[in-house]
Amino acid sequence: MGGNKARALEFLLADLRPGDQVVTVGSAGSTHALAVAVYAKRLGARVSVGRWQQEMNSTATRVARQLEESTERAPIFRSPIGAYVWAWRRRRRGARWIPAGGSTPLGILGHVNAGLELVEQIDAGQLPPPARVVVPLGTGGTAAGLALAFRIAQRDIEVVGARVVPRIVGRKRRVLNLAHRTARLIEHLTGESVPRVRRRDITIAHGTYGGAYGRETEAAKTAAARLQATAAISLDPTYSAKAFALALDLASRGPTLFWLTFDSRILRAP
Repeated sequence: MGGNKARALEFLLADLRPGDQVVTVGSAGSTHALAVAVYAKRLGARVSVGRWQQEMNSTATRVARQLEESTERAPIFRSPIGAYVWAWRRRRRGARWIPAGGSTPLGILGHVNAGLELVEQIDAGQLPPPARVVVPLGTGGTAAGLALAFRIAQRDIEVVGARVVPRIVGRKRRVLNLAHRTARLIEHLTGESVPRVRRRDITIAHGTYGGAYGRETEAAKTAAARLQATAAISLDPTYSAKAFALALDLASRGPTLFWLTFDSRILRAP
């Protein structure tokens, strides 16, 4: 179980102890929730997830099934509000809280590391400098971390977020706020000054949203089929297929890097 979520969990679960109770929230087929369940259980913790209904697709259905097998039984709520209230009650009883998507300054440190690793690869001549990096945009942690990494490394690489969630969640202001809060955390921990992400460093593509979370789009289906046929790489319909479709469209404007956040091994898991 990999993908982008493991980056955040490396920090968010770092001091977890056997017997701890962990609670998080996500949609019915949340890969974030599944990643929390996989790694927290491996560290000896008990995991419960507050989930809400979503428009299901084949991948989400598979993830939902694995979640039910990996976590303590809990209802699936009609909206995020019910799931958050349910999770809040468990937090009051001492459960470790992991926010949706792992998108906190501490978790975003993992994505900052990923961006700095990309810069190292560029400097080593392993790939040409991209004009932009295209990522799916859900809770915004990956986009915020990459943008901050590029500012730290003084690289003019645009981060383009392919929005796959309602606009109230997938907002530039929210991503910028996450990046600024992460910069402040790094300054607090290191005593070093950290540059701030600028508005022009991040672009949100709103046209990739299918009208409902989890709803497939024709452009994403076509893009996913193309990548599967040419490289045998699987994409998920909720996030990565939509971002890849956008990356294909933007490639004519210069070197474009598609940031794959999905771990297709879960599709082959028993």
